[in-house]
Amino acid sequence: MEHRLAGLWLPSGGHVEPGEHPVETVRREAREELSIEAHPLDANEQPVFLTWTKTVGVDSHTDVSLWFLLQASADDTLAWDSREFASVRWWAPTEISSSVQGQFDPHLSRFLAKVDTTGAWGKN
Repeated sequence: MEHRLAGLWLPSGGHVEPGEHPVETVRREAREELSIEAHPLDANEQPVFLTWTKTVGVDSHTDVSLWFLLQASADDTLAWDSREFASVRWWAPTEISSSVQGQFDPHLSRFLAKVDTTGAWGKN
């Protein structure tokens, strides 16, 4: 998702609400941000990657991100909040690796390398 404020292509996501399980956060954010149903690939609904990023500015803090793999289809119609995101699109891993890396979440290349080692690409 092309995030207007960050100026980067970022994965869909958001903050966990009090009392909310992180997998429920994934499902809620996928509905809110993309209008799709999220189906984690991991049978135990566990994240495959964890990162933390220090933010800057008046409300600086540390974001802890749980990265999940989701089953989706390039045929899924995506709808998004145009106030927060300039555009959305599906990216193939090869498209990301051959693009300018500074335009993506700073952890994305490590995430893709991690996923590549799991053999998850192409699983249904």
